[in-house]
Amino acid sequence: MTACAIEGGTAGAATTADSGPEESGEPEEPVGAEEAAEPERAAAPWADAPRAPGTVTLTADGAYGARLTAAPGAPGEQRAWYPERWTLDGPEPYAVPLPLHQPEEPDTQVVPLADGRVLIRRRVADRQMFSLLYPTGPATGELALGAVECDGMTLLPPSPDGSSVYGLSAGDHSSLLWLVAGGAFGPELVAEIPGHCSGGVWLDRAGRMLALDRQLPGGGPVKAVAVDLERNGEVTPLLQITPSSDDRLLLADADSGLLLIRSDAPGHDRLGWGVLGSCLPVRFPECLRPADVALTPFAVQPGQMLMPESCAVALRIDGAAGSWVGVWRPQGRRLHQLAAPEGWSAGAGYWSRDGVLHLPYANAATPCAVARIEAPDDDGPPPATGGTDGDAGGTEPSAALTPPVVCKPVPLGQAPLHRAAPPD
Repeated sequence: MTACAIEGGTAGAATTADSGPEESGEPEEPVGAEEAAEPERAAAPWADAPRAPGTVTLTADGAYGARLTAAPGAPGEQRAWYPERWTLDGPEPYAVPLPLHQPEEPDTQVVPLADGRVLIRRRVADRQMFSLLYPTGPATGELALGAVECDGMTLLPPSPDGSSVYGLSAGDHSSLLWLVAGGAFGPELVAEIPGHCSGGVWLDRAGRMLALDRQLPGGGPVKAVAVDLERNGEVTPLLQITPSSDDRLLLADADSGLLLIRSDAPGHDRLGWGVLGSCLPVRFPECLRPADVALTPFAVQPGQMLMPESCAVALRIDGAAGSWVGVWRPQGRRLHQLAAPEGWSAGAGYWSRDGVLHLPYANAATPCAVARIEAPDDDGPPPATGGTDGDAGGTEPSAALTPPVVCKPVPLGQAPLHRAAPPD
């Protein structure tokens, strides 16, 4: 696996699986540079807040969703949790409840499969129990898959193949990667990875290459690594901006190679973007750093082959007023801020190839629906925010917390992106 070139100031190194570091181009923002005009921003208190049990998890193609939801009840009354499957690829979305003989615990996880079944993970004492749920007329069918003895496990995002689900059991010295659905004989141990792992981003459409954020035993920085599931979990470096920076992979698009990265290499946590296999450095756009909110990318427009700058990226924006939607393109250099539909499952959504963002939601008026938003163009001048519109150093204007304006793409005016040759 060849890593993308990463911008890192004077270090400027890009780590690859089979070669040493190579020098990047002129840095966009020197690592560790002090900002005279603005003090370092502390992380927003809601940035790492856990998702509510009602958040919808989508299959890779957006056809199905699943969530844990609560039965209606009076205010203050203890409510019973049960799984629910959403069908989103038909002419009209609809939800199917999948309750069993007893309510679920709030920490139960559910993941939809491409065939319409739902994987459920329950914790029973020191064991993780797995089953597949499916509707059978008015009842719910359940197929037990087996159990794994461990204190905790997190289900990773659904595999692009639609039939496999992986779970990660992380420890201080090593992390275990399990195939909990899609195997021949129940849960199977795929790999033991040295260090504490978290995250989970798919790098291809075959469900073979998985990126994890890893901290080595004994501490140190967190670095994204690639795990080859067809080579017994072989681990190779994926991201390294500086030797001491935390470099996490948040999102990846298999078609264009676009990567969304969070790193503290600039001196504090910033959102950046790069391209897998590119020789250009990672950039940290100023427009992805609005004040007093936290940004989390959750979907990238597919089908933009070899055109990462044109991909529309959807971001969840969390602030004191709640959660809403951001849309951004690397070439547009603008963060559009859009109101989310009432009852949006914050952080859930997917793009069509023609640039329509689908946002699943449920509220008092409808138990299951999808809002469709066309990606705004990047046409017109940026809002007056006191910033400068891109100079030789590559800085970009800060986004104002105002209603979005419609704009048209602005070329980056830089050399074409070239993919590095894949390793033998």
